[in-house]
Amino acid sequence: MITTNDFKTGLTIQHEGNLYQIIEFLHVKPGKGSAFVRSKLRNMRTGAVTEKTWRAGEKVQTAMIDKDKLQYLYANGDMHVFMNQETYEQIEIHAPQIEHELNFLKEMMDVNVISFEGEILGVDLPEKVTLEVVDTPPGVRGNTVTNATKEATVETGYRLQVPLFIENGDRIVISTQTGKYSTKA
Repeated sequence: MITTNDFKTGLTIQHEGNLYQIIEFLHVKPGKGSAFVRSKLRNMRTGAVTEKTWRAGEKVQTAMIDKDKLQYLYANGDMHVFMNQETYEQIEIHAPQIEHELNFLKEMMDVNVISFEGEILGVDLPEKVTLEVVDTPPGVRGNTVTNATKEATVETGYRLQVPLFIENGDRIVISTQTGKYSTKA
């Protein structure tokens, strides 16, 4: 058990039978009345973000989240197979559980699989990934006054906006949080 005074960004807590990760929080001490903590929480099972206000010093149950380093192997229909490289144990995760992450996952990539008491919650990707551009129209010279962009498709099938100088076969770095182009690799 911790109190709301111990909140940290990224901390995982249990509240009303659900698992939440703290996205952000703010301790507020109004001139009149008692202090409170305003927080934004992400439901670890559904991904929904909610806001919750706590009394200062209120006790909250922490959740022990396990992060196992596994390697993504392949897709088998609606299931995606990951392998522990030490024990060679394989686990399968349903596609809807990792829908956003599939945009950046490629075979043989090492990721952290997040679980709570044996229940698989999802996949924790690196902050940035490097992927190859497989389809983009040729760049047009001369239109460099504005930050002109064009659409590109990377090897995982994900589509995003990239600068005009990016060509087919280029490797680019993409932020897994925002899904946006970061830089050319």
